[in-house]
Amino acid sequence: MFTGIITDIGTIRALEQKGDLTARIGCGYAPDTIAIGASIACDGVCLTVTDRGAEETGAWFEVSISGETVSKTNLRSWVPGGRINLERALRLGDEMGGHIVSGHVDGLADIVAMAQEGDSTRIQFRAPDALAKYIAPKGSVALNGASLTVNEVDGAVFGVNFIPHTKEATTWGTAQVGDKVNLEIDTLARYVARLNEWGAA
Repeated sequence: MFTGIITDIGTIRALEQKGDLTARIGCGYAPDTIAIGASIACDGVCLTVTDRGAEETGAWFEVSISGETVSKTNLRSWVPGGRINLERALRLGDEMGGHIVSGHVDGLADIVAMAQEGDSTRIQFRAPDALAKYIAPKGSVALNGASLTVNEVDGAVFGVNFIPHTKEATTWGTAQVGDKVNLEIDTLARYVARLNEWGAA
């Protein structure tokens, strides 16, 4: 379980296809605090640590990624040198600064427009039609692992405002129109929609 508050920006050091895809990710976490078998959200995808260590260039951890995960997320576009948002699993007593995030990506959203608004950037996304009903103004979504507030919704298109801190503390400062991003809808929104379906039945 995660909160969508990004705690580090990782760098993809190596990718190797050997059965499943293995990724080595450089990070700022101390290696001795990363347990084998621990969960780390990588661009919003919950992945299991299979190895970790340190080199002259800093700490790293490895994860194995199934073909199913690659096919359903933007991990298919990962390349060595790429930067990704990282969040370690929530621990009992941690501050809940964002919203409840499972690390299970529901689909891919496309960046369709970007505009500067003062120091902030307003980005518009197009969600898959099947997920659009779960996205509401002032509700929460996780995009590439970051917990964000929806500003407005128009059909399957929704907007999010990125303040300077968010752009600096995550990879959102380098986003571009056309990017595909991992979208996880709010779990509470899913349950509310499901209850409404039951009530209408």
